[in-house]
Amino acid sequence: MTEVKKRVISLLVDNTAGVTQRVSGLFSRRGYNIESITGGETADPRYSRITVVAEGDDDVLEQITKQLRKLVDVVDLKVLDPDNSVTRELVLVKIRVRPEQRQSVVTLSDVFRGKIVDVGQDSLIVELTGNHDKLEAFLRLLSGYEILELARTGFTGLSRGSDDVRFF
Repeated sequence: MTEVKKRVISLLVDNTAGVTQRVSGLFSRRGYNIESITGGETADPRYSRITVVAEGDDDVLEQITKQLRKLVDVVDLKVLDPDNSVTRELVLVKIRVRPEQRQSVVTLSDVFRGKIVDVGQDSLIVELTGNHDKLEAFLRLLSGYEILELARTGFTGLSRGSDDVRFF
């Protein structure tokens, strides 16, 4: 049986209408799954950066990478090696808390460098950024609380250093 792996792909694309649809459309046409996709304008408004997390065996991941390189909108593509890149994710968690539970949730959030961004009469919203493992550890520790809502951005990332930076 082939081993299923994850690959984080960073795309520098032309900042044009429909570019995200064209990238995601490539996946759906070929029956590939997108675990997460994030995007936004770069420092140069002519370009956007889209980060895609895909999974599959080596052949599928290689095919995805080759097909993405062929898209007209793609200016640059980098596979983000976990040892040579920085990836982050944002999570917002709305937690039901009674008044006597508030301090323990605040303390737990502080340990993970989270931030309380909303306080309601019976709930708190925690904002937390970090790598996937950090966010998963935080969520596991919330198992004793009722999570009312959860929103995750998916991965975004950059390669370390400046050696592979391209200027257009």
